[in-house]
Amino acid sequence: MNFTKNKNVSGDVVDAQGLTKVFGEEVAVDSLTLKVPRGSIFGFIGPSGCGKTTTVRMLTGVHKPTSGQVSVLGKNPIWFSKSDREKIGYLIQNFVLYPELTVWENLNFAASFYGVSLFRRRRLNKLLDFVELNEDRGKLAGALSGGMKRRLSLAATLVHNPELLFLDEPTAGIDPILRRKFWDYFKELQAEGHTLFVTTQYMGEAAYCDLVGVMYAGKLLMVETPENLRKKAFGGEIVRIKTAELIRYENRTNLQRLPFVQSKIKVINDQEIEVIVDEASTAIPELVEACKGEGITIETIEEILPPFDDVFVRLIEKENANV
Repeated sequence: MNFTKNKNVSGDVVDAQGLTKVFGEEVAVDSLTLKVPRGSIFGFIGPSGCGKTTTVRMLTGVHKPTSGQVSVLGKNPIWFSKSDREKIGYLIQNFVLYPELTVWENLNFAASFYGVSLFRRRRLNKLLDFVELNEDRGKLAGALSGGMKRRLSLAATLVHNPELLFLDEPTAGIDPILRRKFWDYFKELQAEGHTLFVTTQYMGEAAYCDLVGVMYAGKLLMVETPENLRKKAFGGEIVRIKTAELIRYENRTNLQRLPFVQSKIKVINDQEIEVIVDEASTAIPELVEACKGEGITIETIEEILPPFDDVFVRLIEKENANV
């Protein structure tokens, strides 16, 4: 599918500095600072109610910040013109299309709303192919399943070929197979030149993103690559060693003295340990040699990638310990 003509120009499409939003006595977003590079998929991850949607509403001009500064596509969203808004697509959490209209009629209406050329049939067909709804074009939107409604909403969000996409919880409430298919869509959109800002409470979706912002209780804890999130959470990369012999206390003590070992070795059982190191790729050969020196025969040695659910829990534990 090649329906976009966006150019992949370098630079940041979102730049927020100290962004804060207060509702009455409640601080919904507290001093958020982040940048989103053009052409990237930025994952905005955190539990329900942590401030993700409020942040998106400030970035799209729906909410005016209580304090702080924000620039989206080079402008303050509060002062967006009609042409500025046409560069943005915003998929909200709830289904807001017309249930009494068909899939095709809804998409055609969205195209009219955004002023898409009357010669748009080919484009709408491509969009329906993209979200796999072409065979359902005659169905009433109100009769669609939840997943089909999300796909129709995505097509409507894309109908005017926006440069920047804000997708708020696009995979919420859909099954894992369709969730994966959505991320395949997002990767294809990125390849076509779009920038995507995707909020989610599914921590595992961090793996699909170029950068991940971790939100918790209204605060942005960090922005990192998925790989660096694991390092931040666990203090390095994890190597698991399984041996033929017992790993004795003195063996662990000697291994722990190696300069690239970052923390206390974790004992899984008498013949299995986990070691946190700077870089697994360079540490593994040295660990093999060190184990030989200890008279230990290694059966398996490999880098372990903890699931992102565990990564998030560890990051929150660290945050709470610092409060």
